[in-house]
Amino acid sequence: MPVRLLPDTLPAPRRPASDSAPSLRWGVLGTGWIASRFVAALHTSTTQRVVAVGSRTQAAADAFAAAHSIERAVRRAEALVADPGVDIVYVATPHHLHRESALLAIDAGKHVLVEKPLGLNAVEAQEISAAAAAAGVFCMEAMWSLFLPRFDVVRQVLDLGLLGDVSTVLADHGEHFDPPHRILDPAMAGGSLLDLGTYVTTLATWVLGPATRIQASGSLTSTGVNGQAGMVLTHAGDATSVLHSTLLARTPTSATIAGTEATLTLPGPFFMPGDVVVTSADGSRSVSWTDPEPIGHGALFHSALEAARCIGEGLVESPLHPASAVLTNMAALDEVARQLGIEYSPAP
Repeated sequence: MPVRLLPDTLPAPRRPASDSAPSLRWGVLGTGWIASRFVAALHTSTTQRVVAVGSRTQAAADAFAAAHSIERAVRRAEALVADPGVDIVYVATPHHLHRESALLAIDAGKHVLVEKPLGLNAVEAQEISAAAAAAGVFCMEAMWSLFLPRFDVVRQVLDLGLLGDVSTVLADHGEHFDPPHRILDPAMAGGSLLDLGTYVTTLATWVLGPATRIQASGSLTSTGVNGQAGMVLTHAGDATSVLHSTLLARTPTSATIAGTEATLTLPGPFFMPGDVVVTSADGSRSVSWTDPEPIGHGALFHSALEAARCIGEGLVESPLHPASAVLTNMAALDEVARQLGIEYSPAP
């Protein structure tokens, strides 16, 4: 069978007009590393504004507010979600507090953008999603990769069928962490699986759909958290994804999506801004899209703009990353955790 000819160029990412998202007033719960980069990205690249921040200590809230020119800093989460000047809450608390923080904001009638993972497991994710739906407020997991221009190119390549019948996804995510990083703390639901593994399982289930069978192996760190996890997922039509996450070493953190007509490669780190390469099945031709703005975590604002656009349209979830997709991914993570004997402790 002749190989389908690739186009001369890959589809350009669809970039919504800058004024397509209403300017919202954001409250931030949490003052850690990701919260700092999220706020910086919002203030640098959008008209979204963070007006309040909450932390477990007043000193941390005050310092964060001063660093990011935020008007109000509070110690109690209850005070932040009760603020009438806040439209939406970005939940950036540690993993084991996501459920508590998200439900608190939802109960106060606030829209929520919750850092990944949405919950510690599918049960928590379902509870958060159901609470938001019942309250009529917007809720989305901040899986920022899916909203990047890079991933819109991938989305269009898949929708156009340029890869043919997709049978394989390969992805890894490995970084090295030293104590006292929270990822090494079992009391904070640390480990590679929820922090790093969720990126590779999200990619696999996004491309191939729910897993019908999962085989996993892994190991623990000296602190008792999951150090690394190797996963083989079977999907509909016997499609396969081979995935790996580790906090013990830096790995290429690249991804490959392979089909009968062509193979798409995301050079590492695949979950961040970067290029897209598509190579014909016979290897004779490649075509690439080069990211003009490889700004790393400066691109975190894309998920916030998606939330704002959806809220402006009266939606309670994003069509690009609905609750059903989150639950599909969490179900896979739950099964991996079960096989590896991983148990996460929720907030007391």
